[in-house]
Amino acid sequence: MTADRRPLPFAITLAAGTSLANRTGAWRTERPVYRDLTPPCEHACPAGERVQGWLYRAETGDYEGAWRALMADNPFPAVMGRVCYHPCQTACNRGELDEAVGINAVERFLGDKAIEEGWTVPVEAAPTGRRVLVVGAGPAGLSAAYHLRLLGHEVTVADAAEQAGGMMRYGIPAYRLPRAVLDAEIARLERMGVRFDLGTLVTNLDVESAGCDAVFLAVGAQLPKRAHIPAGDSARVMEALSLLRSVAEGEPVRLGRRVVVYGGGNTAVDAARTARRLGAEDALIVYRRNRERMPAHESEVEEALAEGVRIRWLSTIAAADGDSVTVERMELGDDGFPRPTGEFETLAADAVVMAVGQDVDRRLVEDLPETEGAVAVGADFMTAAPGVFAGGDMVPSERTVTVAIGHGKRAARRIHEWLGAAAAPEPAAPPVATPADLNTWYYADAPHRVRPRLEAARRAGGFEEVVGGLDAGTALFEARRCLSCGNCFECDNCYGMCPDNAVVKLGPGRGFAIDLDHCKGCGICAAECPAGAIAMVEEPT
Repeated sequence: MTADRRPLPFAITLAAGTSLANRTGAWRTERPVYRDLTPPCEHACPAGERVQGWLYRAETGDYEGAWRALMADNPFPAVMGRVCYHPCQTACNRGELDEAVGINAVERFLGDKAIEEGWTVPVEAAPTGRRVLVVGAGPAGLSAAYHLRLLGHEVTVADAAEQAGGMMRYGIPAYRLPRAVLDAEIARLERMGVRFDLGTLVTNLDVESAGCDAVFLAVGAQLPKRAHIPAGDSARVMEALSLLRSVAEGEPVRLGRRVVVYGGGNTAVDAARTARRLGAEDALIVYRRNRERMPAHESEVEEALAEGVRIRWLSTIAAADGDSVTVERMELGDDGFPRPTGEFETLAADAVVMAVGQDVDRRLVEDLPETEGAVAVGADFMTAAPGVFAGGDMVPSERTVTVAIGHGKRAARRIHEWLGAAAAPEPAAPPVATPADLNTWYYADAPHRVRPRLEAARRAGGFEEVVGGLDAGTALFEARRCLSCGNCFECDNCYGMCPDNAVVKLGPGRGFAIDLDHCKGCGICAAECPAGAIAMVEEPT
């Protein structure tokens, strides 16, 4: 919370004979200054969420206010609370004290409560009369559409699929993201006035002929990469994305009892867990490197192992036949790359699922410059074609839902400027608050609340959601575990500790000011600030 730094709006009258008559400020060589540091959770969030701000509201029980603060940056909190790998929690300073704040769990609670209560986001900006075409109804495209609509633009989202959601719908299984949740958050965009043109394949990027003023490309990486594996005529080989999409669309899929998945990313793990739910008695992931180098998220790997998925590290598939695969053992060289050993083994397999990565479909953008296998864009997300912007999986970046949602928000602001709005200056971010900035003595140990999980024995029977959510009580507790790193939360420590009564309250929400006539610069307020929101600076000469 930002403290008021203006001069005191009143005069202090001192009674003769009191200790306050001694203007101890004359002794000072340093003075305390209230400051705002960047919370590490916010610094680490790819979506640019102001985490500490909405947690502050949540810990007072103002859940709607917290949700609205969250929605200023992220239009899908109920989705993100399920599928984000929460780098914010990895960065959380509370982890140095006991355990990181369950930010992701509180976010999900707020998102689910908003769906339950029917909260909506009004479009308050005046209509601009400008039209933007968003190509792709995945996380980047939908995020851009949301923020552009809030800015007053007319937005149409076109997608070749019959339903919106992109990889959130067709790539993430329902046991991680129930479709009712995704549908509810997308429906909110429709109520805001975002138009959807689904089942439409866009083939022309010319802004003028498309009848719009700008285009945002967010097609995503939906083409499976190819890996050459000699396979007999009777071998059953399919792509992981095809498997996940078929399941999402309710199509029957028959894999057999023994399924081998080739790959080491989150898609490979999802494919193996899905195979178990489709009746496979043995689902085996074959990966070329060891566990430490496996790109799949650790929590997803643990969930898979709990469900009976087996993983064979340091192995590659050399060939596939009708009811078996030939696997070669690998070893890691000093450079970390796997090398063949010439040692082979035959494993039983009714089907092989390929999950070796995805590429961007470049048919729509084949005339645009590329870099790192993706579309080249500037810092403003604009491609080489004026008025055509791109984000999400289409540009060089980490390919996660969270990153894509952040791209959509940032690109929407740049498109807004392209359409004539004054460019908003980017404020310089203050330093990131570290554990050394905090006085953790004031915080009691309070381990995080664990979200309930569906028993492993019940998971293989269907696609019921595995990870549950917090209730109002546990969500409130979790929000209150926030240390408010680097920002004043008006705990009154400075006010109560000052020996000279030089700290002045300015009122709820306004912070404190320092009476420099009487502050002698002892530094007690800074030393005793739990959040590290006070710094001692040299007295100006």
